[in-house]
Amino acid sequence: MRLLIAEDEAGISDAVARGLRREGMAVDVAADGREALYKARFVDYDVVVLDRQLPEVHGDDVCRTLVDERPDTRILMLTAADRLDDLVGGLALGADDYLSKPFAFAELVARVRALGRRDGRTRPERMRRAGIELDPARHVASRDGRELDLSPKEFAVLRMLMEADGAVVSMQELLERGWDENADPWTNTVRMTIMTLRRKLSEPPVIETVKGAGYRI
Repeated sequence: MRLLIAEDEAGISDAVARGLRREGMAVDVAADGREALYKARFVDYDVVVLDRQLPEVHGDDVCRTLVDERPDTRILMLTAADRLDDLVGGLALGADDYLSKPFAFAELVARVRALGRRDGRTRPERMRRAGIELDPARHVASRDGRELDLSPKEFAVLRMLMEADGAVVSMQELLERGWDENADPWTNTVRMTIMTLRRKLSEPPVIETVKGAGYRI
């Protein structure tokens, strides 16, 4: 999952980003509403965790714009207020969920994962191809009945290749969807992840390299 954390309190955004990355998610951070809109217009985020009281551009305006321009992106709105009218107001703007500060990190993770499962894109609950079965909801993958011990990045790459249903997925797309903005575009991280994923999938090989284009299963 690719996320954007739009939060002006650096301590909160850094802690949340670190925690979500440990959960295997690719996370970018924006410190104000203007930066959040800029990044969301260039990256196809699955979920935006949006503080309502942002500087530069208010969180409400960011929410309205994203609902209009990025309807497939799910929005989890954060606020320091827990009054009913604040909750109703946030949802009326088009936010998909609402969480009051302070919050338990485990609850944030659960809500983000739930939003990611209903992100507006048509995806099968389970995917099967070339003897591989992948269950995104349970974060489980197997091949020919043998469960695979995959890292979060390996699982994410395998999921993207399975979702493509035989089409080629470029290295750039894998990098953009599986890693955050801090990833070096010239890095070998995608190739290394493909290499370890191939080893764990074992024989016969199922991930094909399409020269100059990318990878496919």
